[in-house]
Amino acid sequence: MTTEQLQKIGFSLWCDFVQRDFLDHAFGALLSQGGGLLNGATSNPSIFATALQSPHYAQQKASLHGLDSKSIYEHLAFSDIAKAADMLAPLHQADARHGFVSIEIDPFLCDDAPRSIDEGVRIFKTLNKPNVMIKVPATQAGYEVMNALLARSIPVNATLIFSPAQTKSCMEAFALARRDSLAQAVVSIFVSRIDRAYGSTTLGIANAKECYACVQSFEDPNSRALFASTGVKGGDLPPTYYIDSLLLPNAINTAPLDALKAFLEKLRTGDCESVQPTCTELNHTIDYDKLLDEGLMAFKQSFHTMLESL
Repeated sequence: MTTEQLQKIGFSLWCDFVQRDFLDHAFGALLSQGGGLLNGATSNPSIFATALQSPHYAQQKASLHGLDSKSIYEHLAFSDIAKAADMLAPLHQADARHGFVSIEIDPFLCDDAPRSIDEGVRIFKTLNKPNVMIKVPATQAGYEVMNALLARSIPVNATLIFSPAQTKSCMEAFALARRDSLAQAVVSIFVSRIDRAYGSTTLGIANAKECYACVQSFEDPNSRALFASTGVKGGDLPPTYYIDSLLLPNAINTAPLDALKAFLEKLRTGDCESVQPTCTELNHTIDYDKLLDEGLMAFKQSFHTMLESL
């Protein structure tokens, strides 16, 4: 498939990486190389936990001495998110579906809807950028948060989604908010974590397609499926495997840098083909609750470690 064909079906790429030196020196060039297909970015607590240890943050950290660790984190992270939003703003102005960068609510609030809503509103107002998306984990409390934020016209990235049931609950929360808001929303479906958990190379893809079909069935022009956790960890799979296998209409793939660069190179050389792996495994073998609990714990641990380091 070509860049033009992928654009025609409404497929997009987002960069699953936000870090100051990258934004200052490489992100702009990468957006140019993306030819309009690369039109967004995502962050998460694990990405920031690693990024904020870089020496590129030392000067700003020193200027924030005396603040509590979460305030320091927010000053550092918000600076990066604001810069990414500004770099993506021309794409967003040209097409309101594009040009988003996302930042996650404190993962320790995942079961506290009122505090999560307050924090999501505060983050969005503080950043004051229309193309910032607030990431909300798909927990029981999270569905209430998604609805409340979207109803306030705050773009929402529903994250840590593993199951069709979670997908349906997210879309139902979006649908309730659509009476008041046409803000953009995405459903972040995690893919490779399922394969790594079950020693598979196809189960995560089959499951992701089932979740994608659920998103599509709601026929909401302002909500899209976003395939996340699309990095290849070990094995003989090419870095673009979880992109090649999910080149679907009206979908987004947020990919780590190595996969993103490899895929854009394939597009440049005309070597991009959709891969359709055959899966004979049954989705009901997946322990979705365990995967969600592990995902939440990983984000909480990263967030805690980062705050401790500040």
